[in-house]
Amino acid sequence: MRDLFATEKAMAGPRPVVLSGPSGAGKSTLLKRLMKEYDGVFGFSVSHTTRNPRPGEENGKDYHYVTREVMQAGIDKGDFIENAEFSGNMYGTSKAAVQDVQAKNLICILDIDMQGVKNIKRTDLNPIYVSIQPPSMAVLEKRLRDRKTESEESLQRRLRAAKVDMEISKEPGLFDVVIVNDNLDLAYGQLRDCLVEEINKIKRTNMSS
Repeated sequence: MRDLFATEKAMAGPRPVVLSGPSGAGKSTLLKRLMKEYDGVFGFSVSHTTRNPRPGEENGKDYHYVTREVMQAGIDKGDFIENAEFSGNMYGTSKAAVQDVQAKNLICILDIDMQGVKNIKRTDLNPIYVSIQPPSMAVLEKRLRDRKTESEESLQRRLRAAKVDMEISKEPGLFDVVIVNDNLDLAYGQLRDCLVEEINKIKRTNMSS
């Protein structure tokens, strides 16, 4: 019962947005642009992970960096909306992370993988589901190689995961909107259009408060 109550409490604020898509599809770029244009409208739910911080990443801002034991204990207690394992590391979104954003009357953005999307489908969070996809595997591979942040083994793992992601994103009814990021301006316009109703609600609330 406690879990159900916790999820219901999470729905008290604006409708969250679930953003999914393979690494290299351009999610981060689109998100940064959205948050810059609509400053004070969106909030990011900070995920938990057992991986080590990369250079420049901050604990509590980019991720909550925790040990596997701490993360597993939270999952066992039902503190997480979704969790997944990727490349030997655990990732997850806690209910508290979403509630922290909604409590500020902000649209909570959840940047999660396909496994996480399916987990959230089983809750009553009721977000807007958006998938950002690359135009092709070849384009995605070029983008990932150009980053020069991955070993060949890690890159191949990401590409295999992306192929599965691209297939699953075509499942009818899984996403409200699937955006193919071939042209950044067009992709951004599509993303903004599907969120404009929620954005306007926040603006109206903020104006009247």
